[in-house]
Amino acid sequence: MTHYIYLVRHGEHQDAEHGLVDGPLSPRGIRQAEHIADRLSGLPLDTVWHSPLLRAAETARAIAERLPAVDPMPSALLFDCVPTGMTEDTPAAYEPFFGSISDAEIEAGRAQMADAVNEFLQRKQGEVHEVLITHNFVIAWFVREVLGAPDWRWMTLNQANCGLTVIAQKPGRPWSLLTHNDLGHLPMELRTGMPDPIPA
Repeated sequence: MTHYIYLVRHGEHQDAEHGLVDGPLSPRGIRQAEHIADRLSGLPLDTVWHSPLLRAAETARAIAERLPAVDPMPSALLFDCVPTGMTEDTPAAYEPFFGSISDAEIEAGRAQMADAVNEFLQRKQGEVHEVLITHNFVIAWFVREVLGAPDWRWMTLNQANCGLTVIAQKPGRPWSLLTHNDLGHLPMELRTGMPDPIPA
């Protein structure tokens, strides 16, 4: 019996192009959410968790509309956050990113993700199918955790809007990464949200 977690980045939101932190889904984001809902609709989902931010809550609502037996629930452990600062091993190219992030924000993000890993990466009994609708950095941290990669490597793992990442654990085995940022359910014109690469 396998425990599956389906990690989904929220759909594109209307205020993204204006640099605002949150906002409702854009028309394109609504379509993205509908497509990921269709992708997940054949699964025997037990739970759908989502970040309390509006863009994640509206993505969860789109899934619930197609899966009426599912009642999405917010979790503060899935808020957008920055889980680490610069480390000795972090490439210098990432320094500008951290220039606008306070030590308090990093400490809060580190604590949040430690609690999130303890909460969600605990093996549950039987066959389990959970969806977590959250943010780019949060998904990157989960993938980094599953792969046992150095802390700073979350920065190299990016997710598109409504991309699908799947991790799973069989009894007696470690967590495994089954797929990362799968966009097969999205038409090309709906593939958005990948951060710009850091210049070399």
